[in-house]
Amino acid sequence: MGRKADETRRRFRPIRWLLRWTARMAGLAVMLIIAVVAFFAVFNPPFTPYILSEGRRLGDIQREWVDIERIAPVMGRSVVAAEDANFCLHWGFDVSAIRAAIADGGNRGASTVSQQVVKNVFLWHGRSWLRKALEAAITPVMEAIWPKRRILEVYMNMVEFDEGVFGVEAAAQHYFGVSAAELTASQAARLAAILPDPKGRSASTPSAFVTRRAASIRDGAATIRADGRAACFES
Repeated sequence: MGRKADETRRRFRPIRWLLRWTARMAGLAVMLIIAVVAFFAVFNPPFTPYILSEGRRLGDIQREWVDIERIAPVMGRSVVAAEDANFCLHWGFDVSAIRAAIADGGNRGASTVSQQVVKNVFLWHGRSWLRKALEAAITPVMEAIWPKRRILEVYMNMVEFDEGVFGVEAAAQHYFGVSAAELTASQAARLAAILPDPKGRSASTPSAFVTRRAASIRDGAATIRADGRAACFES
């Protein structure tokens, strides 16, 4: 009887070993994600995978990091009004926006600023279930570690505004010949209006659609300031 029990234990030992090492690898992956996210809460990301690929493709890019204190406050409000009006109210995912996107048949985007930061800084562009799964896993971790002000700061310094133009400082100089700190409400709204399609829209020579969109964003930026939805990123 004892011999049979020993044989049974030996038969299941590989399964236990596999489960044990799977759990260990999963734990290491979680710790690595937390460590990397915590690192970039303090240190500015030098690049993203997409910026690297565009740099190789184009040969050169325009980009200059600026701290959020050197960005006109209206730019942050414009970005939030355009991309994620409930930025201060959610924990990384805007459930109401997701429901609206589903009801619309998936014809509208529901990604928050937080999700876009995760995609740009930690992951890669393109549609795949693996990327979406990693994005869903990392976003709440980043939200737990980074303040909202930091999330918006990184977003504005990493997002693309034209082919080879990354970050609000480079965009302000590229389109208007001013620094990010000098942007007016109208200029900030125009920059925010081109974010969904930076290669197909222009902030300096806006189409009729971009002009209308910018006017709506300018009103939205004023609204979120008035109703307190900008409080989480404005000191």
